[in-house]
Amino acid sequence: MSQEANPAPRSLAEALRARDDASLAALLRSRPDLITPVPTDLTQLATRAGTRASVLRALERLDRFALQTAEALAVAPDPASGTALLGLMAGDAGDETVAAALPRALATLREQALVWGDDERLRLVRTARELLAPSPQHPSPTGLGPTVHEAASGMSPGRIQEIVTTAGLASTHDSVSAVTALTALFTHRKKMAKLLSGAPEGSLEVLSRLVWGPPYGQVTPEPAAHLRWLLDRGLLLPTAPGTVVLPREVALHLRAGRAHREPEPLPPAVEPAATHRPQGVDAAAAGQAHTALATVEELLKDWDEGGPAVLRAGGLSVRDLKRTAVALDAPEPVAAFWVELAYAAGLLASDGEADERYAATPLYDEWLERPPAERWALLAGAWLTATRAPGLVGGRDAKDRTLSALGPGLDRSAAPEVRHRVLTLLAGLPAGAAPAPESILTRLHWERPLRGTAGTPRPGRDTPAEDLRTRLARWTLTEAELLGVTGRGALSTQGRALLGVPGPGASGGPGPGEGGELTGAGGVAGVADSTGVVGGAGVVGAGGLPGASGLPGAGGLRGVGGPAGGGEPGGPGDKLPVHHHRAPAPAPATAPSAPAPLVPLSPAEQAVATATAARLLAPLLPEPLDHVLLQADLTAVAPGPLERPLAEMLGVLADVESKGGATVYRFTPGSVRRALDAGRTAADLHDFLARHSRTPIPQPLAYLIDDVARKHGHLRIGAASAYVRCDDDALLTEILADKRATALRLRRLAPTVLAAQSDPAALLEGLRAMGFAPAAESAEGDVLITRAHAHRTPPRTAPEPLPDGPPPPDSTLLSAAIRAIRAGDLAATAPRKPTGTDPAAGELPRTSAAETLATVQAAVLTGDSLWIGYVNAEGAASQRVIAPIRVEGGFVTAYDHTADEVRTYPLHRITGVAELAEE
Repeated sequence: MSQEANPAPRSLAEALRARDDASLAALLRSRPDLITPVPTDLTQLATRAGTRASVLRALERLDRFALQTAEALAVAPDPASGTALLGLMAGDAGDETVAAALPRALATLREQALVWGDDERLRLVRTARELLAPSPQHPSPTGLGPTVHEAASGMSPGRIQEIVTTAGLASTHDSVSAVTALTALFTHRKKMAKLLSGAPEGSLEVLSRLVWGPPYGQVTPEPAAHLRWLLDRGLLLPTAPGTVVLPREVALHLRAGRAHREPEPLPPAVEPAATHRPQGVDAAAAGQAHTALATVEELLKDWDEGGPAVLRAGGLSVRDLKRTAVALDAPEPVAAFWVELAYAAGLLASDGEADERYAATPLYDEWLERPPAERWALLAGAWLTATRAPGLVGGRDAKDRTLSALGPGLDRSAAPEVRHRVLTLLAGLPAGAAPAPESILTRLHWERPLRGTAGTPRPGRDTPAEDLRTRLARWTLTEAELLGVTGRGALSTQGRALLGVPGPGASGGPGPGEGGELTGAGGVAGVADSTGVVGGAGVVGAGGLPGASGLPGAGGLRGVGGPAGGGEPGGPGDKLPVHHHRAPAPAPATAPSAPAPLVPLSPAEQAVATATAARLLAPLLPEPLDHVLLQADLTAVAPGPLERPLAEMLGVLADVESKGGATVYRFTPGSVRRALDAGRTAADLHDFLARHSRTPIPQPLAYLIDDVARKHGHLRIGAASAYVRCDDDALLTEILADKRATALRLRRLAPTVLAAQSDPAALLEGLRAMGFAPAAESAEGDVLITRAHAHRTPPRTAPEPLPDGPPPPDSTLLSAAIRAIRAGDLAATAPRKPTGTDPAAGELPRTSAAETLATVQAAVLTGDSLWIGYVNAEGAASQRVIAPIRVEGGFVTAYDHTADEVRTYPLHRITGVAELAEE
């Protein structure tokens, strides 16, 4: 009775038609490429869901066990029963863990429209079967070969009869029945055991080598006796001259019915390799965050007057990257990371001029004025969502060109998702726990077994030892430590907040991944699985950050499930009463629940999470100091970060000698002269040091300042080409007599004036190299004060991340799309009265203008509904079901059943009409 009321679907379109709106919304959310553009009806949606590109994208997003289930369906009969699938996955022994996890995997495949049909007639989408089924060119991951029917398709009937007879079966009248009998023998466990019990030892050894794949082997024209025994009984079948294959049925018998050697129903656990005090982790991360800020500031300060030139192909040259690495005292890969981070945050860009160079943007000046925690939050937020992968710098692209920092070719759309996932796995551990990197990589590979191979170069082109996804995960762990998101290998408190995850125990209970109940936005409770993601229908991941109420959790990712309560689903588009369906029964309590699908935080939610992270980091950062410690060896020690005015002035007056927890500055004649060139006097420098030193000014330093100031400006250099003037003619005579001045080509014009044939800048540097302290002067004779000229680019925005396919649709778009699909499907499947010129499936009805007008006017009088074809002003064609209300002035006003509202249509845009059949 129930089967007659709910017949099994005959196609994927019928299976989609039987879904409720919440289920359709889950499909479109997990496969957003299906909604771009919005399909006209469910038949077109099913067609699009079966295209090769869409199926490949969906398969790439399956976890290991769901993919293994799809691979098992690809080698099972079509259709396959649930019992047959369970046998392929759990084997004859019936693995309970596999059996318990199979409903979740099957539900995932059904939700993604990769599998359709009821439990007794499971069908894998045809394109997925073609991609996953074994073939000589593309071996199956299961290691299985073709069936007996497929392998024997090219054999002669006589040879097939010989095999059947040798195997102990009765001969048949045709090849089809012979192959069927042979298949029945190979699938019968007891009969196969009896057949193999008489096999020679060498034959069993050959079968053991082929059983788990690859199933193909080579034989000579005169095979050995143990091989001949297998060939005569069809346990090996020829596929080409010299090539034999182990039939699928034989392999499954030898495997005890299992399609996979090692089914992986459960995700590998991420185990802590070390545990530290959470306070120590936060302190270490805060210290690294402070170092990150200082490094980025030093980088852009070094490029303040205009950075390196932009290569013709774009990016930074290898030589400039090496210079930057030396200036930052960091390895080149680390220097490339800081450069790319500043670029991703919008602090660095090319100036766009004729001799294009890299320089800081105007945002950099605003960034400098912000509190340190906010500056770190900007860098961390940009890193988390950026698609550029600095780890690729120095590698080769598909055309064997070197990938340069800031250059093209560094975008990898999978980078943000991998960063989110790695940090989410860290968030699932107890506070202070640092996992082994290999356990993170193993877990990621289980979650996306096909995903990593997408970016792997082809052999012969510097093929890396690891796939792209694995390398991105390794880089994430390294970059998170450099940036201060993690400390000592464990996720910090501010790192958790950056993801939108509350700290462990924030609600008085266990943190994500520690078990127990979590409550998400809206107060819906769920149970955290081993991924740290809250399961259960409609559960939103652990939110509740201080000051960020209702943020979705689970690593900047939120759970997306079905309806939170019982009864009818509340998905978008449920206004159409005909499509309400009873919610499916909940899964048994013994079966592991499917983890909720994950989507990134919205920009607004990410902004709130970033602000929360900044607030948590602020108390951990050291307060800027207003003093230094002057020492007798002409050094000054800054015991911590300095206030900006003090740091800027000290950077002019002294040179940085060493960095770390305390910065050591060295005073030299050159550094003091630099301060004097900037317009400071000796009295200014003495006063500055006296105000900011906790120790008295050492006598050697006071003497150094006074001595350099006494000589500074005694010589004056201007433009003649260039000249030197001095009130002391003896000093000029000394310069002329010095052999080092030969290159300056000086000559005396007057007792106190020398002329030079070099420009003023070269003359200034030359005399300084000789030990003098000249000062440049203007045309009016005033001393020129030299200050660093800050070069800035025009206003620039941060680079947009490269999307990984179409973006996930929001609830508004989903609601509109589902209504449009339902409306188009209602019009396409509405029963119509037969006419002499019925349109083909998918085509619009065609009637003359007079017939259209007469039919519409008749429908107004009778109140009947019509099926019409309509072309709007943009030329888009659609099918609609309407109930005409009135016709006047060339327009028909009607209730549109597909749009569920009253609309007016110009008659000349209606391509044709047809009456609906009486139900």
